Amino acid sequence: MSIRPVEAARLAQPTMEGAGVKLHRAFGFGDPGEFDPFLLFDDFRNERPADYLRGFPWHPHRGIETITYVLAGTVAHGDSLGNTGMLGAGDVQWMTAGSGILHQEMPQGDAEGRMHGFQLWANLPSSLKMTAPRYQDVQGGDIPVTVEDDGTAVRVITGSFRGRRGPVDGIAADPLYLDVSVPPGVSHALPVDTYRRAFAYVFEGSGRFADASAPVGVLLEKEVAGREMHLRDPSGNRTLVRFGTGEEVRVTAGPEGVRFLLVAGAPIAEPVAWHGPIVMNTREELMQAMRDLQEGTFIRG
Repeated sequence: MSIRPVEAARLAQPTMEGAGVKLHRAFGFGDPGEFDPFLLFDDFRNERPADYLRGFPWHPHRGIETITYVLAGTVAHGDSLGNTGMLGAGDVQWMTAGSGILHQEMPQGDAEGRMHGFQLWANLPSSLKMTAPRYQDVQGGDIPVTVEDDGTAVRVITGSFRGRRGPVDGIAADPLYLDVSVPPGVSHALPVDTYRRAFAYVFEGSGRFADASAPVGVLLEKEVAGREMHLRDPSGNRTLVRFGTGEEVRVTAGPEGVRFLLVAGAPIAEPVAWHGPIVMNTREELMQAMRDLQEGTFIRG
């Protein structure tokens, strides 16, 4: 099996979204081809309610799908079609914005005030940009967990892994989305389809991802391949690792173990016209979306 080389690694950057939510952005609003079919990945981890309780009030989406994965606290959501719900720890929501939707997401902390979750944006191909909006809410107990012989535990959120298929299905990008926990000192290989773009996001502990020829630690892009650097901030590791092509991702956990998300998807390779949460193929389509918002015709249902 060919090992996917580490092409780049970088720390997620602090930013603010919504009505003043402090979060960390691993990627987004940059080169849309870098992680195609994925557009944005945010880590909204916080222990100060004042930094997240104002949430993400009503805002539009068109032309994308969003996958929200909650680890701690809850997220109350509602939309312009009358859908409402609550995501708790371990739960996942997949939303296809399609032709357009207005929604809000309001995070609440757990008993200790902690809030932690992730949101991934996946692009829609031109043929599905104007499809009807839809949702899928999945409870954490319905997400299968595979425990390997070496103690590695893998939650399968979307896609297939070791014969188990995640409950979130029907996403146009058909992604693989795994939550992987590797025990201290253990080396483990995870198969990934050769023709898919792939990245890992380390959010607990530390580890080394193997290159084609030598181990490569969690590196900054400017670091020399082969050196090791375990990157941390006071809240834990928030490191994005982008892989080249190959058949598997190989990781060796550090002394406290490592937990990371592994995400892969087939590139769409289409033009991207992007304005915030509205992602179309041409500037003309983007301007039409803006006119629809102004004229009150954004919601097609």
